[in-house]
Amino acid sequence: MRKQTIHVWKNCLWAFAGFLLVTCISVRPAMAAAAEKSEAQSLIDKSKASFSDLMNDENFSLLHTYLKNAKAVLIFPQVLKAGFFLGGSGGSGVLLVRNEATGTWSDPAFYTLGSVTFGFQIGGEAAELVMVAVNQKAIDSLLSSSVKLGGDLSVAVGPVGGGAKGSLTIPEIRADFVSFARSKGLYAGLNLEGSVMQVRDGLNNSYYGKSVTPKEILIGKEVSAAGANELRAVLEKALAK
Repeated sequence: MRKQTIHVWKNCLWAFAGFLLVTCISVRPAMAAAAEKSEAQSLIDKSKASFSDLMNDENFSLLHTYLKNAKAVLIFPQVLKAGFFLGGSGGSGVLLVRNEATGTWSDPAFYTLGSVTFGFQIGGEAAELVMVAVNQKAIDSLLSSSVKLGGDLSVAVGPVGGGAKGSLTIPEIRADFVSFARSKGLYAGLNLEGSVMQVRDGLNNSYYGKSVTPKEILIGKEVSAAGANELRAVLEKALAK
């Protein structure tokens, strides 16, 4: 009788252990997805704030002009410089594509930017960065899992200077992207040549609640999120000025 009782208890313990294991296996991905969704929303909110800051800075008057002809916009609210021994730098951001017929913007897709070189003008170790895609080639390149800036895909540093919005003549820049960056209120000399942009599949999937590609988000518009409405509205308002 005693052996039978022990045997029953062992079976119960094994069953309970199995239940805990299955519960942990099912709960952990859900917790990770919730954390990534929260991170994605925070990134959207920070991108909205950074974009508004640069648009209101008189030193970035020409950003308004480039934006009116933009095919898409990349916003990285915080590009960090790594330590001396590690080298390089980078950050996460969002990409939105403009519908030229309606002037509306897509919901955002999430990307990382790595190995940026900080110039002498930086004046700090973190920068806000806005990149304007000026042609279809730039958009097409960003639909792949990763893209390297430089070579076939070119990027130019946007002109910086004071003056009323739209009062400066836009220079001829033959590049796929034009970048504008600022650090602690100063112009940031960011060299993006050789930097790599990669899709953050985890954030995209968690934010939209299913497996989704940048093409499905940006071009097919197969998903949408109310949490991105304010960012899209800020971009649309900027075009209307």
